Amino acid sequence: MNASVNLRSGDEVRKEFARRGLSISAWARAKGFSVQLVYQVLRGKKQCLRGQSHEIAVRLGIKSGEIGSIADIDALCDVPKATASPPSGGAAP
Repeated sequence: MNASVNLRSGDEVRKEFARRGLSISAWARAKGFSVQLVYQVLRGKKQCLRGQSHEIAVRLGIKSGEIGSIADIDALCDVPKATASPPSGGAAP
């Protein structure tokens, strides 16, 4: 995570969309997000801790963080399993 990232407020994001003449609703649909959820994130009505609200906030620069999946976490936590070794020190009966 880059500490020098300049985060923006929801109001700043809305103003940037307006300055560029872009529709927030069209952006939401193009990215596969619920329009209502995007507006809730922009108004600060969601905590954006996980899931789509987290992804929306990160993509819009409202929140620092990474966008990942459960598979990414599984890959990080995947520790090779120890192989069973044959018993030692005894002869077969």
